[in-house]
Amino acid sequence: MNSSLVGILREAAEHDEIEGVYGTLFGIQGLLDEALIDLEREDPATIQRLSHTPAAALGSCRYRLGIEDCERALEILQAYNVRYFFYIGGNDSAETAHRIAQLAQEQGYELYVISLPKTIDNDLVETDHCLGYGSVARFVAMATMDASRDTEAMRLLEPVKIIEVMGRDAGWVAAAAALA
Repeated sequence: MNSSLVGILREAAEHDEIEGVYGTLFGIQGLLDEALIDLEREDPATIQRLSHTPAAALGSCRYRLGIEDCERALEILQAYNVRYFFYIGGNDSAETAHRIAQLAQEQGYELYVISLPKTIDNDLVETDHCLGYGSVARFVAMATMDASRDTEAMRLLEPVKIIEVMGRDAGWVAAAAALA
């Protein structure tokens, strides 16, 4: 997620018509709470390091917007004169981005909404891998190798170990474990 954020910041810096770049702390909840930070004021070296830092430096949330929330979000975007709204996340985040885009269009507010898919499930059709999958694949592979060594050492007491992983209807996370 951080590398996507860095990419957005780098591209925004190339466009004079973009007057500022804000980030919201903890996703859409941060927007609703007006917890915006001016990312252009951040130390460039810190931003650069984010491209190699796992997780989400701005934080994350799981919150599904109601209609009042969509209206509030759009009001805040308008108050800050935001014209490009990038939202990184999974299925719920894509739905949030879509709902805000629809509301902006209905109200005649020129807002470009871009959803950047992030899913550990790696189930986005026609992509090689999704943001988030590499991190979970590495973690699950390492955990599986560790559990295998533990099971091997304890084979007289615990000859079998079952590992359950996430992944919804896709088996990519399980495949990463199997390849370990």
